[in-house]
Amino acid sequence: MRALISVSDKTGITDLASKLNKLGVDIISTGGTAKTIEDAGIPVIGISDVTGFPECLDGRVKTLHPNIHAGLLAMRDNEDHMNQIKDLGVKPIDIVVVNLYPFKETILKEDVTLEDAIENIDIGGPTMLRSAAKNNQDVIVLVDPKDYDLVIKELEEGEVSKETRFYLASKVFEHTAHYDAMIANYLREEREDKELPETLTLTFEKVQQMRYGENPHQDAAFYEEVTGKEGTLPAAKQLHGKELSYNNINDANGALELLKEFTEPAIVAVKHANPCGVGTADTIYHAYMKAYQADPISIFGGIVVSNKKIDKKTADEMVKIFLEIVIAPEYDEDALEVLKSKKNLRILQLDDIDYINKSAYDMKKVGGGMIVQNKDLVLYKEEDFKVVTDRKPSDKEMEDLIFAWKIVKHVKSNGIALAKDGQSVGLGGGQVNRIWAAEQSIEHGIEFLGEETVEGSVLASDAFFPFPDVVEAAARAGIKAIIQPGGSIKDQDSIDVCNKYGITMIFTGMRHFKH
Repeated sequence: MRALISVSDKTGITDLASKLNKLGVDIISTGGTAKTIEDAGIPVIGISDVTGFPECLDGRVKTLHPNIHAGLLAMRDNEDHMNQIKDLGVKPIDIVVVNLYPFKETILKEDVTLEDAIENIDIGGPTMLRSAAKNNQDVIVLVDPKDYDLVIKELEEGEVSKETRFYLASKVFEHTAHYDAMIANYLREEREDKELPETLTLTFEKVQQMRYGENPHQDAAFYEEVTGKEGTLPAAKQLHGKELSYNNINDANGALELLKEFTEPAIVAVKHANPCGVGTADTIYHAYMKAYQADPISIFGGIVVSNKKIDKKTADEMVKIFLEIVIAPEYDEDALEVLKSKKNLRILQLDDIDYINKSAYDMKKVGGGMIVQNKDLVLYKEEDFKVVTDRKPSDKEMEDLIFAWKIVKHVKSNGIALAKDGQSVGLGGGQVNRIWAAEQSIEHGIEFLGEETVEGSVLASDAFFPFPDVVEAAARAGIKAIIQPGGSIKDQDSIDVCNKYGITMIFTGMRHFKH
């Protein structure tokens, strides 16, 4: 038997080569891999001795030769194939051990250039892997050091099984597909092409296998992107608590998306992927208290994210209730000690929590396909703002309106958000009509913060009003200003009701559906 070994990741390679040598396998190798094996005292046949052609072009051409690929692709039970390679003086290659140039590691470097990235695109490696994998009934192909022991064990027992060969071959095509997708995605980003591509090939790497998915009867795993992880959950460091669940990750992602709308100290509390309390203030403690008081029932068992360091005073309040997760960019040591007193509380540190990846896609899997869009990163365009009522907003109302608009952007449609003084007053989301969402937000505001807080608050709607019923409900509750996209053929009905009750209404010209 002959084995061709050419690896960038040399983990376990001398041990593998030694065991193959003891089994009587001749080893062919190239460049740095050959030197590593030779330095371990294991005999090696140079690739040029097999091809009869020297390595050239700074090592770009080594294995791209008929003596290699005929040796890999010849089917052993095909008499014509075997006669042909015999006449050509080509010997079969029975084992291929290859892993590829470190393209991923290269593009993750801060100072990487396009030239560096392109130089680390492997050509010969994927070609050998694909040749060997295609002919897996005759060739054993290894791309992952984790599989070395499996193959050695089966070789020592006699032969590598058909099932193992097929498993290894399928793993090769997963690996090369991942490798090529990384290259395609990197080059597309380098072009700064804003158009959605004609073909979209995405690749992800498994972070963890989960105990179950959205429900206990569903299998699930968490995958991360190769690049673009800054400011996202895969970049977070877990400091304490159980592993994140499927629902934890989904909900926490929604909380982080809303948190990124704010630069001032902010707390966002989320339950079942919907915000239940949002607060901003001069300190993170007061921001937390606003978020908590906005809905002290729903925050129980929820997720809390902060864009500033958590101090002990805030941590002391957090541990008074059951929370699933706390995420922040930093923690004071005494705050961390307090939070860790809750055995199962998941505590995550996310250094770049305010980072926004402007080139990311928003994707939803549907039966038989996927829908893809650019992320909703624009809050509003100031030039499109239009006060459509007789009454104009005060500076304070305008501040509250923008705050509410940030929140409703992240509330499930149909969505309504009431706000006042840097605090969510009432949130209504996921309703099948807009009046129910409005009534829900008003009811919750009255229940938790009182009629006096709802009175004088502002209302944001993620889409236009087809009827004036929302404005009428707002008037009954004492709401003084409304922000909404406008664009209904019945806009004037709502404007007339606003004028009747002295309510300010602003059209943004932009909606924020979140389905």
